Amino acid sequence: MNYYDNKENVTRAQTDHYVKLNNRRNLEITGVKEVDSFDNEEFLLETVMGYLIVRGQNLQLKNLDVGEGVVTIKGKIYELSYVDDQGQEKAKGFFSKLFR
Repeated sequence: MNYYDNKENVTRAQTDHYVKLNNRRNLEITGVKEVDSFDNEEFLLETVMGYLIVRGQNLQLKNLDVGEGVVTIKGKIYELSYVDDQGQEKAKGFFSKLFR
């Protein structure tokens, strides 16, 4: 199923997804469905557009609004990457490393 087509019976706040990065230190993400895991170097977030991996240094969860789907992360951001359905083998590799 394509994330772009799956908009039936979903409110606008749940389908909007944006990533706002300010000076590589403050990251605000909307459209977050769930925070799967996090530590001071990596966050795994399920968004309406797929899984988003945030990597960095001294990462801290500053704000989590589950109702609105907004997450704010503070720290030095090195990488943002999405894992889609098309990259299932990559996702399986990532998840197998994550849950060892």
